[in-house]
Amino acid sequence: MVAVSAAAVPPEQVLEHLEVFQAIANANSGNRASGTSGYRASVDYVLGRLRAAGYAPWVQDFSFPFFLELSPATVSAGGTQLPAEDVAVMSYSGSGTVTAPVQAVGTTGEPGAGTSGCEAEDFDGFRTGNVALLRRGTCAFAVKAANAQAAGASAVLIVNTGLPGQEGVLAGTLGGPGAVTIPVVGLSYAAGTALLGGGEVTVTTETISESRETTNVLVETGTGDPERTVMVGAHLDSVPEGPGINDNASGSAGILAIAEALAGTPTENNVRFAWWGAEELGLRGSQHYVDDLKANDPAALEAIALYLNFDMIASPNHGRFVYDGDASAFGPEDGSVPAPAGSAAIEAAFHEHFGSVGLASGETEFSGRSDYGPFIAEGVPAGGLFTGAEGIKTVEQAALFGGRAGVGYDFCYHGSCDDLSNVDVRALDEMTDAASAVVLRFANSTLDLEEDGRQLRSVVAPVPAATVDQGHGPSNAAEEKQVS
Repeated sequence: MVAVSAAAVPPEQVLEHLEVFQAIANANSGNRASGTSGYRASVDYVLGRLRAAGYAPWVQDFSFPFFLELSPATVSAGGTQLPAEDVAVMSYSGSGTVTAPVQAVGTTGEPGAGTSGCEAEDFDGFRTGNVALLRRGTCAFAVKAANAQAAGASAVLIVNTGLPGQEGVLAGTLGGPGAVTIPVVGLSYAAGTALLGGGEVTVTTETISESRETTNVLVETGTGDPERTVMVGAHLDSVPEGPGINDNASGSAGILAIAEALAGTPTENNVRFAWWGAEELGLRGSQHYVDDLKANDPAALEAIALYLNFDMIASPNHGRFVYDGDASAFGPEDGSVPAPAGSAAIEAAFHEHFGSVGLASGETEFSGRSDYGPFIAEGVPAGGLFTGAEGIKTVEQAALFGGRAGVGYDFCYHGSCDDLSNVDVRALDEMTDAASAVVLRFANSTLDLEEDGRQLRSVVAPVPAATVDQGHGPSNAAEEKQVS
């Protein structure tokens, strides 16, 4: 049988895809977020390239909760606007400008979480039209905000607890559109407690909060055993703040080039590629796909032998990180989740590839916070690659991979500067080669999944010092928003 090698994926082809994704963002308000014209243009581009390669791709439409902050939330008291670092809109907040007296509900300013606003009775005596000042704790922010709106509040301010690690601005979510229609804003502990004396405040939010439609793109080789399907995925959407070229046009471009290289090549196992929508709003696309299979075609879900994920593979201050499928570097205390049997062999295959070309590789937390999460929840073995997000590169990692210690792997993570200049071309090439090699390995045989991977790791052991807390995922990582 003819096999495609990693060298069959030209780096210039991957860069060509990135250039198009950048041009799409430039023409569509600077981003490619799901539910926007930039995302739709990205879908059209992927579909066009796949059809040109001879594939018959299909799309899967689904609804998701869309939220966009059109301008930063502001809170002013006594004619002075609070510092921006003390104020954060709650996602799915309503939009508007309110000027009214502040009225505290169930909080006196002492540090600690509280039940403030969790019961309708908490608002007994609340004056209609006032701005409710609540304390974080006990129940979901959506419950607090809905109770406040029902009591006649014109806006809601929710203050952090002041406990260690909870003094800063409270970045939260109401969970989805429709919870409330009034402005809901999180505050730092210091800013919130300074308002307890009452007085008039002005709260301004400018948001879009609604349900929208978006799309997954799927295609498969059509050759090989469909009962041992190798699934390969990357999320296609960016955050609204920028073009998302590293996060995650890099992964999308890499697997698109691999799919093009595989076109017309027979393999032992079927290979299915997926470009996921709405990952940045909570793994919506991959979760919808898995849920749909589980409900409507459980045999097709059972036929997925493994899932390979490629999310951020060109970080400018990168590491060569492989998902820790055997839990040798991260445990439950680090936020790692149990990996289905076979994940260790996937991890080992990536390490073996890097070792075979003389490159050091490390490990990243198997946290479930990227599109492999819904698959491992159903017992599908998974693995993949990651070059780092907002986490800080260590001295040991800089010695292994180059780059700068003490700073983030991606200086433009979730920012407007995540453009073509934010991509390390050498890292992109190395990671795409690794992705291609491992996709082809499992396309031709999945026998390794039935072993625990120890034999492979004894050939080329990963570098234990190069571990990293992944920090990417639903709304992505360290800035993953709180719900309560």
